[in-house]
Amino acid sequence: MSDQPIRNLPRQQPTIKKLSQTSPLGQPDTPEVFAWAPPALNTLEDTGLNLLNVADLVLKVLYLGGVMAGHEISEIVKLPYVGVLENIMEFLKREKYVEVRGSGGFGESSYQYVISSKGSEKAREAMERTQYAGPAPVTLNQYLAAMRAQNRDRLVVHEDDLIEVLNHLVVSEEMLGRIGPAVNSGRSIFLYGPPGNGKTTIAETIGRMILGDDIWIPYAVDIDGQVVRVFDNVNHQLSDKDSKVKHGTGLITDPRWIRIRRPMIMVGGELTLAGLDLVYDDINKFYEAPFQMKANGGMFLIDDFGRQQVRPRDLLNRWIVPLEKGVDFLTLHTGRKIEIPFFVLIVFSTNLDPRDLVDEAFLRRIRHKIEITDPTYEQFREIFKRVCEAKRIKYDESALAYLLKEWYINHDRPLRAVHPRDLINQMIDIASYLNQPPALSKEMIDRAAASYFVKL
Repeated sequence: MSDQPIRNLPRQQPTIKKLSQTSPLGQPDTPEVFAWAPPALNTLEDTGLNLLNVADLVLKVLYLGGVMAGHEISEIVKLPYVGVLENIMEFLKREKYVEVRGSGGFGESSYQYVISSKGSEKAREAMERTQYAGPAPVTLNQYLAAMRAQNRDRLVVHEDDLIEVLNHLVVSEEMLGRIGPAVNSGRSIFLYGPPGNGKTTIAETIGRMILGDDIWIPYAVDIDGQVVRVFDNVNHQLSDKDSKVKHGTGLITDPRWIRIRRPMIMVGGELTLAGLDLVYDDINKFYEAPFQMKANGGMFLIDDFGRQQVRPRDLLNRWIVPLEKGVDFLTLHTGRKIEIPFFVLIVFSTNLDPRDLVDEAFLRRIRHKIEITDPTYEQFREIFKRVCEAKRIKYDESALAYLLKEWYINHDRPLRAVHPRDLINQMIDIASYLNQPPALSKEMIDRAAASYFVKL
């Protein structure tokens, strides 16, 4: 990646020094629980939601689920039965929308509820507006306050931190000196260079290991009665910590929030401009949050930048305001625009020449441009040795010299950081077919390289 000598990095488990965070919106129980946690819910008013809207949500759940106990409804809509849902059920019984069909245990939460014919008609009316029947949403103001509270302090990475995080890669001191300040900017990074040299790997490593403590996000957000689904079990990874944090009162956190690891969302050639705005489902009649909203508080990696169906210039135009102002504007299908905090580290990764994608004015808005170049021979040798060690194949200096001369120098072929891994995997596959242990013999190297490289 650089002509400078590589640093022999230790193979120890990376650890990151995390900044302390404080917020008036919540207090931790122990030092391990970070500054903000969702408050407890004591009453329906605490949710910020309208009684009729919550009642419609419960009716849709019952309409789709049949006979259900109170605690089962509570689990689906993510509202505590005592103090909140019990009042909703009383309202529905009083209006003759639901009936009690018995009890499966002790307490009102064990009552078995069934929707009445009047309630079914009401539920169908509600489903014509939106078929969303999941966790109750939080209000937009609650979401905005939570995002600001959890992203008030940004993790600052120092040289020692970055060395530990990237210790599984062969990275020069010069490259470390570029990556570190780019991460600390917390804004945008442009990675470019030939394919196969670790651009995506570097971005993913940064995203997974140095984005800071876990974060709370809502299952959904209510905006003027419109539901926007935020939590995505494909793009979001649940925290290892318990999501049921107790407050000093003994009550648990608002269950409409879920604790996840700071998101690291990656998109490639499938990205379109439509995917960067609120996506309205015409059939189910609710919204899906765009990629950058799901990535709030984390990283959004646009891989293979320039190969999307939309022009690179149009994509960068879309990011001008968020990158410069720290806010993003999303549009409802009604035409209303909403302002969302933009706490996202955007990483563009491309194999193409940046000058062929965008002009200087656009590149100026990307604060850090980092070229990931081909490895030097010394770096290639270190990568090769590490792969041999990982695959439990005896390393042979003369075998590597043969590979470099016969398959690189003689063919004027550039070195790529990914080649050692791929070539050794080829050798393992060939050895398995021949029913013999893999080894760095000339015959095995030739067979592996012949089946891997393409004559240009």
